Amino acid sequence: MERHFDEELTALKNQILEMGAITERMVSDVLKALMERDGSILKSIEENENTVNRMQMEIDECCLKLIALHQPTANDLRLLMGVSKINAELERVGDHALNISKLVTAIIEHEQLKPFIDLPKMVEIARGMFKESLRAFVELDVDKATSILLRDDQVDELRNKIVDELIQFMCGDSSTVQVALRIILLANNLEKIADHATNIAEVVIFVAQGKDIRHHAEPLT
Repeated sequence: MERHFDEELTALKNQILEMGAITERMVSDVLKALMERDGSILKSIEENENTVNRMQMEIDECCLKLIALHQPTANDLRLLMGVSKINAELERVGDHALNISKLVTAIIEHEQLKPFIDLPKMVEIARGMFKESLRAFVELDVDKATSILLRDDQVDELRNKIVDELIQFMCGDSSTVQVALRIILLANNLEKIADHATNIAEVVIFVAQGKDIRHHAEPLT
């Protein structure tokens, strides 16, 4: 029975990693499309998002089945709870990637307002946080997870800079409003992806150490 449970647990972890790989590719594709102003890169986004939604339901069902049938030990139960939480985070990342793809499609139809400066920085940090959060889960690496938490404020600061700058554009030239608002929405979705990466990092710490730091009062160092 124990061997069968271990095999099912390994299969479940592989499923969540496959789902993570799909969402990671979605994030990379939408951001590449933005930077290169190439809408053809976005063709597979909606199909991949549907795949992610289907996998979310399958993984949730598998988690519940393993808990009900095998009454796992504390460590294994934490892992199953962690997989379930990460499953939900990945599905939301897929939603944000789809949102960004729609915004990018509209943005690249118009002339670029100005050279992007802070947005590429935000893109790289958010994308890096997401990729690292998945690696931290694979390795149950608490140090890597902690480093992700420390980067979240950088994304928030860049988002605020982008919004402030675009507000100035809109105040100075009403013809920029449509594009500027879409870029603001895009930045908001990027910020949410970074937030989900942070949530995954918190799950890694919970699985590895049994510590729930979702509402930590003290700053991490």
